[in-house]
Amino acid sequence: MSEQNLRFAIVTCSDTRSMKEDTAGAALAALVAENGWECASHVVVKDERADIAAAIVHACDEVGVDIVLTCGGSGLSLRDVTPEATRDVCERDVPGIAEAMRYHSLQITPFAMLSRAVCMQRGRTVVINLPGSEKAARENWEGIVAALPHAAKMMAGGGH
Repeated sequence: MSEQNLRFAIVTCSDTRSMKEDTAGAALAALVAENGWECASHVVVKDERADIAAAIVHACDEVGVDIVLTCGGSGLSLRDVTPEATRDVCERDVPGIAEAMRYHSLQITPFAMLSRAVCMQRGRTVVINLPGSEKAARENWEGIVAALPHAAKMMAGGGH
């Protein structure tokens, strides 16, 4: 797989946003495009564990993307269930990505320690939980984007 051909899906998890109001998801789609990669799918689903899980499965298994970026639902609100939904449908933890996001964000705000975001692997797709605010989503992306081509290469069977 060429590192230039990464395919992404964005799953925004929100009870209050529609596609029109999804500034964080739109910002992530723009960041994907700025790197010359493809955003193959972008959906908004309610903060319901089953809906989020189904959207992740669809992106991985049907759309066949390399990376799923979830957006929102990883905080401390009782409606924030994105990490649980991610765990429901993924097999392997990739903790370093979530740790890198928190580390990067902690340089900006102490509130980063409140993130419950996880990163996991479903088959040959990595699923990364990003925050729901546009500012925080951009900051978290900044902390991990350099490693994403290598992650996708490894999942596709490439060597180090």
